[in-house]
Amino acid sequence: GYDVIAVDTNQKGLDAGLKRIEGSLEKIHARQIKKGDLTEDQAKDLFVSIMGRIHGTIDKKDLAPCDLVIEAIIEDTDIKKSFYKELGQIVKPSGILASNTSSLPIGDFAGSSGRADKVVGLHFFNPVQLMKLVEVVKTDLTDPNVFDVAKRWAVSVGKTPVSCKDTPGLLVPNLVQALQLLERGDASMEDIDISMQLGAGHPMGPITLADYIGLDTILFILEGWVQKYPTEPSFVVPTILKQMVQDGKLGRKAGQGFYKWNGDKRV
Repeated sequence: GYDVIAVDTNQKGLDAGLKRIEGSLEKIHARQIKKGDLTEDQAKDLFVSIMGRIHGTIDKKDLAPCDLVIEAIIEDTDIKKSFYKELGQIVKPSGILASNTSSLPIGDFAGSSGRADKVVGLHFFNPVQLMKLVEVVKTDLTDPNVFDVAKRWAVSVGKTPVSCKDTPGLLVPNLVQALQLLERGDASMEDIDISMQLGAGHPMGPITLADYIGLDTILFILEGWVQKYPTEPSFVVPTILKQMVQDGKLGRKAGQGFYKWNGDKRV
């Protein structure tokens, strides 16, 4: 496995993130024990080994020796520009910078790093621990060798990489369509989710996914796209989404969105 440095802006957020990783590992190992793939002792040893390779910090300077940095901050181009400028100054010159963005053109902020040739996209699909697919995004300035390294890295962590151009993925339009169906009363949120899970093989339906990501985050992304592409019919802000956010029903993190949540579990 790889040694990993997990960075957050504050200790509370960092501790919460590490706790979620521990909880996810415990669930995965419990399933493997039940299937007979692991013994309890093997699961304990594996848990200690994995968590021992994850080092938490609130100091971005600790990223200096990293070969690959995966950014997953707020979906705001200006904030990303500022962050990539910092990364370009902190991370060693040979380090690759990757964005997990699902909605912003990477080329809009890659140049701020001073090493646009070493910037790629690595978009993981939720829930990351279950979904094998990873979109590997190449901008016009990405070095082909860097792009190949990113794809090989994805394979090395058990994912299936697909090469993508630096354009918006399917996440935003699919969520909009699902919310519009719900808003018009064409289908219930349960039916929308079940149809995508059974019909398209998704582990999580679009309404559940919106809750999981955060309805305020979805709203922020959509408003950004509407502003940037005002004539694009796929990018609209459903009224139901605005109302949910105004009511403070932000999804999983608030315990209430379209569904009720207890931690990471829908109830």
